[in-house]
Amino acid sequence: MESLGFDVCDSDVIAHDLMAEGTGVHRRVVEHFGERILSGTGEIDRAVLGQIVFNHPEQLEKLNGLVHPAVRDTLAAWISEKRETQQNAAVQIPLLFESGMDSLDWDAVFCISATEDEVLRRLKARGLSAAEAMQRIQAQMPLKEKEKRSDCIIPNDGTLKDFTEAIEQAVQKTAVRKG
Repeated sequence: MESLGFDVCDSDVIAHDLMAEGTGVHRRVVEHFGERILSGTGEIDRAVLGQIVFNHPEQLEKLNGLVHPAVRDTLAAWISEKRETQQNAAVQIPLLFESGMDSLDWDAVFCISATEDEVLRRLKARGLSAAEAMQRIQAQMPLKEKEKRSDCIIPNDGTLKDFTEAIEQAVQKTAVRKG
């Protein structure tokens, strides 16, 4: 999207920034989960926190309740700024529907879709075990449901060239529909 002239915002980066030491979100997360989730430097150890929340769905729900409202507020402000300056913008949100952020002011929602085997392969390549990868997949809304709720489905289990072309086509279709 950046190569097509879009400003791009990654909600995961926002969440990580909001959970940095010294922030209100950091304080609330540590208050709930305890100091056992902290690294030696005082930062939240994402691997330790991940073990807790992906083994206990109620704890994942609690974490999301602590983090998602702040992410939503930050994204809403970013979107508003981009609308005011009429800048083409895109936001990457893996948990768009699960977080309820699909109600923000979107022109279109693109679902980046890959087969479960491909998603598993990618998660394992990031260092997760097969069991951990399946926990992450199962903690999300089923991909078919995300596809149904989206304006456009972009396949992402081929080559980078195929993926790039699919994004370009989706952007063109959206621009035509808006125009």
